[in-house]
Amino acid sequence: MNQNVGTVVIDGNSLTIDMVKQVARGGAKVTISRRAKEAIVESRKRVEEIIESGRITYGIQTGFGELCNVRISDKDIENLQRNLIVSDVCGVGRPLSEDVVRAVMLLRANALAKGYSGCRPVIVDTLIEMLNKGVHPVIPEKGSVGASGDLAPLAHMALVMLGEGEAIYNSGRFPGGDADGVGTWMPGRKAMKKAGIEPVVLKAKEGLSLINGTQLMTAIGALACYDASKLLDNAIVVGAMSLEALQGNDSAFHPILMEARPHIGIKEVAGKMRQILQGSERLKKGTPLHVQDAYSIRCIPQVLGSVLDTLNYAKGVLEIEMNSATDNPIIILGHGGKSCGISGGNFHGEPVALAMDFLKIALAEIGNISERRTARLMDSKLSGLPPFLTKDSGLNNGFMVSQYTAAALASENKILCHPASIDSIPTSANQEDHVSMGTIAARKAAEVLDNVRKIVAIEYLCAAQGLEFLEFRSSPVVERAKGLLRDYVPPLVEDRVLSPDILKAEELLKNHDLMG
Repeated sequence: MNQNVGTVVIDGNSLTIDMVKQVARGGAKVTISRRAKEAIVESRKRVEEIIESGRITYGIQTGFGELCNVRISDKDIENLQRNLIVSDVCGVGRPLSEDVVRAVMLLRANALAKGYSGCRPVIVDTLIEMLNKGVHPVIPEKGSVGASGDLAPLAHMALVMLGEGEAIYNSGRFPGGDADGVGTWMPGRKAMKKAGIEPVVLKAKEGLSLINGTQLMTAIGALACYDASKLLDNAIVVGAMSLEALQGNDSAFHPILMEARPHIGIKEVAGKMRQILQGSERLKKGTPLHVQDAYSIRCIPQVLGSVLDTLNYAKGVLEIEMNSATDNPIIILGHGGKSCGISGGNFHGEPVALAMDFLKIALAEIGNISERRTARLMDSKLSGLPPFLTKDSGLNNGFMVSQYTAAALASENKILCHPASIDSIPTSANQEDHVSMGTIAARKAAEVLDNVRKIVAIEYLCAAQGLEFLEFRSSPVVERAKGLLRDYVPPLVEDRVLSPDILKAEELLKNHDLMG
């Protein structure tokens, strides 16, 4: 059982991707800052002033979407909010993973903590209590078009807050949780009761405040960015391993060459390549197999450095988004000191959609160039190594078909990388006539990331096997990365089932820093 690690304080302005990871996967407790609590109280007062004044404000005394011109009587204001939640519970598909659900809950609480949403403190407190006690709503992965927010998925989250819907309780990440870490699927009311959390009864504006936002696409994107950073770092090490196995040249990473084209990411990756290869016996002797290497070796900085720049861009977009008020209307103190709601489009997921489409294209390039290096390792005419990295080729097939798998995954990624954000389909009787598809873009980015990790895992296995046939010792970093793999996967002496080896290599890439 994982114990809670540390505490994350939300204030609506300071959340980072690393903090999201701590809560989503590390079981960190969540609290809210005093100033944020005060902002929430003040925002709620403004909603009540709007109601008392009789000023008609979207989402408070009106219907939603195309029904925005329908006036709701004061006696039905609270029913309106509950109806909004239950009617929007339309998600389909597989349930989201626990870490994504926790990230969604954290991000929604943080958005409400900005003090623009008009909800009562109890709404944020309930979300935080659910996080801290391990009540995780069952949220299907599909059903959001990424404008007016992630309505259907967030409605599944809100439904459990009302004591309805379904939840998974006690996953093993929390004190008293199941030892196997799986948790128990049960009705939402039962989960809330077991955790000692009182369900909420929604007041004016609160249903809208819970579901009008980009928290699902941002949650998936934030965790994907965290994982992509680790994978990219490890892919650089694996690329250096392949360079050594292919007896490549390190001159392509010379600092002067990088200064001649000073993109930030390219310079950083070239610097890492020099660091990783430092101490290589072969490179000390200056005996590369070729005067000039193939692009998949020579252009590692240019390709992976560009990926790094893209990843940093996506991180920047997501960290702005996770600290934004993304519902509609936002509640402010207007001219003359009168409370009012400003209607706009902060729920539209376009910033995240474009960033996620860009990210998944960049991630696919990690896989594309990795697969090409694996292919070179297979080809004895190009590598100088035994065919398919096995001594008795013919009798043994070695790693031949592992390259097929990498090729299949790389080709699948090309289909997944079609931009979701260039699509749009009207909803709500054409009131919502342009949508972002940001949640689809984020889900596809996570899927591409999973494929790419497998592609790099295959290269990791093949590069390590290639090094087995060479007499020289590589650099300390490369030798350490190879040694880590050998702790779990022995060299391939004769043909065996390789799927378990690929899985073990993938787990190492997911959970370890190959740089040491």
